[in-house]
Amino acid sequence: MNLNKKQIQHLKGVAHPLKPVVLLGNNGLTEAVIAEIDYALNHHELIKVKIPTDDRETKSLIVDAICRETNAIKVQVIGKTLIIYRESEEKKIRIPKL
Repeated sequence: MNLNKKQIQHLKGVAHPLKPVVLLGNNGLTEAVIAEIDYALNHHELIKVKIPTDDRETKSLIVDAICRETNAIKVQVIGKTLIIYRESEEKKIRIPKL
């Protein structure tokens, strides 16, 4: 699923008041963390993930791995916070068509 600019802007607005649901710990990106992110996406569709690293390259690799493993779409990365979206069967969040 590809989102256009207007749809991404809408998701950013919806995500603004949200608190991070998943926080990566000292062990980094483990299978348990991926499973928790997957569960949170099924339940919420749009979540924030806190990535505690200052290294841009490491953060970029973690973001790519999370999106790849969970089939989610990266909406935005601000500082140490990643916002991702994956549509669930209930379609809780309405996204504008165009």
